Amino acid sequence: MGRTSLNGLMIGGAILVLLGLLGFAIPIFTTQQTKDVAKIGDLKLQTTESTAYVIPPLVSGGAIALGVILIGAGLYRKN
Repeated sequence: MGRTSLNGLMIGGAILVLLGLLGFAIPIFTTQQTKDVAKIGDLKLQTTESTAYVIPPLVSGGAIALGVILIGAGLYRKN
């Protein structure tokens, strides 16, 4: 039986392709961080700060292109 093995180039390429597709699917994501503003005895005042991050489409497309190139290089090296 023929058994195919994945080398590091193909695995890295597949990861980059998946990250690029994820960047196209979810181009904007936010994170939240809670900070203590003041503490007086048992009373604690907190604030939640939201930060938005934008993934440019050019970066996502570049990740997909580089991933495809790495997968192709892995297939070429295999032969």
